[in-house]
Amino acid sequence: MADTMKAVGVKGSKGSADALFVDALPVPEPEDGQALVKIKAFGLNRMDLLQREGKYPVPPQAPSTMGVEFSGIIKKLGNNSEEDFAVDDQVFGLAYGGAYAEYITVSTHMLIHKPVELSWEETAGIPETWFTATQALYLIGGFKPGDSVLWHAGASSVSIAGIQLCKADGASAVYVTAGSGEKIDFCVNELGASAGYNYKTQDWASEVVKDTGSRGVDLVIDFVGAAHFQGNLDVVARDARIVQLGQMSGSVLPAGTNISALLMKRVRLEGSTLRSRDLEYQRKLRDLLVEHAMPKFKDGTFRVFVERVFRLEQIADAHKLLESNCTKGKIICTVD
Repeated sequence: MADTMKAVGVKGSKGSADALFVDALPVPEPEDGQALVKIKAFGLNRMDLLQREGKYPVPPQAPSTMGVEFSGIIKKLGNNSEEDFAVDDQVFGLAYGGAYAEYITVSTHMLIHKPVELSWEETAGIPETWFTATQALYLIGGFKPGDSVLWHAGASSVSIAGIQLCKADGASAVYVTAGSGEKIDFCVNELGASAGYNYKTQDWASEVVKDTGSRGVDLVIDFVGAAHFQGNLDVVARDARIVQLGQMSGSVLPAGTNISALLMKRVRLEGSTLRSRDLEYQRKLRDLLVEHAMPKFKDGTFRVFVERVFRLEQIADAHKLLESNCTKGKIICTVD
């Protein structure tokens, strides 16, 4: 094994997609409880764009290299690693950072054995997306069979995962919003969502209220923030939950926002992140995902939708595509 590896850096520490370049860094050594994984593929996420621009609060244990999800082969194991893993095992997993590289060190608590039914590219697109959807739906949102759910950014990778989880677990209805008719058609016709609304051309909140017979939905999962805040309060049912995972439209509420529904409908509003969670919390999510979802990946019930695959050396083009907001599913990079 060489002493150095290819890894993506950012010229000047922050900048546009064109500031990304392939650097040479030392191959890390696994510490206690960790594995050294030779990466075959890694997934892109919106937090990567913010981190590249210097706008994301990176956890203190994260390396400077971006990337939180990957697939690959274990090459070394540190002391006290999980007994379920061995050298040469094919795995995929979640990390605090460092996946835009040839090698990564990561706790074995964050690894999952790669099923033979899925490709390197597909498994690299599971961890961040499906961990986040699982967390939002079950641990934060308290989803139970019979609930109705509204997913904003319906064609985003997290919502694609969430729609499939809802359908498999007996949601009474699954609604989505998206910014184009093509994305709505994908959510409804490909994923099986009950209905979709174009937030650019429709009053989505009024449409949801109408389609639920004025009852509203039991759970809203939102990445958009300020622009959807009032609509979320308008569409929720009594004793509903709103899970706030992002604020793509900003964090300052428009003047005149009416929060009375928080009281009148007894709404529970909770924000959450995943990357800042401690290792035990993420291990709990991993175990939940392995138990709940992996059998459905193996039998084809759950699908990983990959929009496009790039090589590591094409990372700037991959970031530009993610920034375009035109994707449906994951953008993946492979490592030679």
